[in-house]
Amino acid sequence: MESLKTGITFHETFLKHNTGAGHPETHGRLESILDHLSDLPSKNFLLKKDFKEAPLSIISSIHDPNYIRLVGRYCEEKGSGYLDGDTVFSPNSFSAASLAVGAGLYLADEILLGNLKNGMALVRPPGHHAESDHAMGFCIFNNIAVTAKYLQSKGIKRILILDWDVHHGNGTQHQFYEDDSVYFISLHQFPFYPGTGSLAERGRGKGFGTTLNIPLARGASEFEYLSSFPSIHREMEKFQPEFVLVSAGFDAHTNDPLGGMNLPTSAFETFTREIQKIADTYAHGRIISFLEGGYDFKALAESVKLHLETLTS
Repeated sequence: MESLKTGITFHETFLKHNTGAGHPETHGRLESILDHLSDLPSKNFLLKKDFKEAPLSIISSIHDPNYIRLVGRYCEEKGSGYLDGDTVFSPNSFSAASLAVGAGLYLADEILLGNLKNGMALVRPPGHHAESDHAMGFCIFNNIAVTAKYLQSKGIKRILILDWDVHHGNGTQHQFYEDDSVYFISLHQFPFYPGTGSLAERGRGKGFGTTLNIPLARGASEFEYLSSFPSIHREMEKFQPEFVLVSAGFDAHTNDPLGGMNLPTSAFETFTREIQKIADTYAHGRIISFLEGGYDFKALAESVKLHLETLTS
């Protein structure tokens, strides 16, 4: 029997989300990644470019419908501007953001159907800072959070979301802070933007104990990151996730201009293997990763390629 492939979702519209000169979250990020992925073997990977925008009904599982409509109206009527201090919109941004959500939904469907082994959504704008009713930190819609809600609607009862972006995924944490069926884990630089993600933030109500923040000091190395994984594995032995989602930011790389961490490219292979152990043990290998941060084009592209090569191995 032929082994299943790793799916990669990308849409040309992502390149048309125009953030303007000098903004770190630019179309050049994806172009650099795609250049590096041009020699990936087709026997192992499926590159999907024609999936659909997520509809309002699904995006609104996380986001206030009035906010969703506001973004659409701004892009159509104003053309360009700022949704918050550093989140830019342009005429194509609403479509790009809706497709970024759709990229995760496509992979979720195909993995649940048994057509793909796992996958990565190569998207922009990124998502993990987006709150229910406002944009934040380059993020318009919370791609990974909507996908988690979608998986819940398909009968998945326990979901792990692991976020290794250098910035804490505040938007994702807030969505599931009282939900004991989604375990949110974040390894991030702290104190740092956006200011959330302290060790004391463990969830609320029935969700208490299914948020785990692992704040790391500026300059942390792979050793500091990896020392946290035994406790993550112990938590997952109790939680036993049926599906694993990853906010895969690569801005903790030592060359990244926005982060302050000291990770080599090879660290992202190690992180991916740790996640695979969890997914293989409890979730039938089901993983979707979502591109978040990463702003040194070369480091980003090399790290993403290594992450994908590890996913298919």
